[in-house]
Amino acid sequence: MKLVPMADRVVLKMKEAEETTKSGILLASSAKEKPSVAEVVAVGPGGMVDGVEVKMTLQVGDFVIADKYAGSTVNMDGEEFIIVREKDVLAKVV
Repeated sequence: MKLVPMADRVVLKMKEAEETTKSGILLASSAKEKPSVAEVVAVGPGGMVDGVEVKMTLQVGDFVIADKYAGSTVNMDGEEFIIVREKDVLAKVV
């Protein structure tokens, strides 16, 4: 199956948590911090949203930081995705 976002929404896939520290120490699963960086895997078409014209600026393949509590989590084909509005993306990682 494929997720196709509507209007001003984007589908994000969170990056995996690091297994080891920079110095090589193995982390227990409870000590792993959930990463805040995600990859954009799908982008909606934009258009009229709540009476305002929205032009999408993100592209598939961009890495972003999204609001921690924004969006909806969806599990599909064994993978977890987050669907958020583009305005809930805080920054683009370049």
